[in-house]
Amino acid sequence: MLGLSGGQGEDPQMNGRGSPEGAGLASRDNLKGAGFMLLAMAAFTIGDSLMKQVSQMMPLYQAVALRGLLTLPLLLLLGKVSGGLHFDRIWRERKLTGLRTFAEVASTVTFFLGLVALPLAIVTAILQATPLAVTAAAAFFLGEKVGLPRFLAICAGFCGVLIIIRPGSDGFGLPTVFVLISVCFVVLRDLSTRRLPKDIPSASVAFLAAAGVLLVSLVISAREPWGEVPVAAIPMLCGAALAVVTGYISVIRSMRTGDVSFVTPFRYSALLWALMLSWVISGYFPDALTLFGAAVVVASGIFTLWREGRRNRAAARG
Repeated sequence: MLGLSGGQGEDPQMNGRGSPEGAGLASRDNLKGAGFMLLAMAAFTIGDSLMKQVSQMMPLYQAVALRGLLTLPLLLLLGKVSGGLHFDRIWRERKLTGLRTFAEVASTVTFFLGLVALPLAIVTAILQATPLAVTAAAAFFLGEKVGLPRFLAICAGFCGVLIIIRPGSDGFGLPTVFVLISVCFVVLRDLSTRRLPKDIPSASVAFLAAAGVLLVSLVISAREPWGEVPVAAIPMLCGAALAVVTGYISVIRSMRTGDVSFVTPFRYSALLWALMLSWVISGYFPDALTLFGAAVVVASGIFTLWREGRRNRAAARG
């Protein structure tokens, strides 16, 4: 669960994109960006699915720590190769990066507490409300303007979440609460990411977040002696670590290749992957009401992103 906010989308009028040749280039870049986003969501969802299976073979945070021990060197290598490790800049913004790292760690801890007890499809469906929650929080805490159409879309999306979790039903319990808390921490993470200066590389932020998750998972898992790692869990842990790094690379490439308003809706493809994996691996498929709630959340999110894209383009032209 290492999806990052990074990069800036370019306006179609910039860098010559207003010309026919530029428009064609923008279209190709957007298609490439969408492809990278699809790959990122597939990687993150597959990684979460692998971790859910590993958690059934060994203590949860021992598994998270082992994944971190595999992931951190890969991210370090990636940062070194890309030249994106600049910890002096991180130290300069230590309060903000510290807040973001705390939110990343807290969202990961609560996410896995929900994931081990709930079907992947349900957890992923709830997480689809994150863009809506970020928009609402940005309006409330950062003073960003949200017009009536987007406000109504946010309300509709949250109603969709209520349809999915159904408070008061037998399926609603502490694991569902953990996933909702995870969404809140992801919102805090994304809002703090928005405030980071643009000269702080995403690789540095990602490395710091991964290091924080590793440290906390080592502390939690140290409460009891580590058990023997089952042979079957080793390839799954390696696959989960590789999926995290692949997702990280792909989401950054996506946000830096295509326009943000075009590529971001492709994040919702994670729900399709989660539905398929839940059905193939565990034979679970959500009921019609849950699917309806998920559809409401996704539709509301896409509409909100579309309206935000229109507003940003109008502001750039004006």
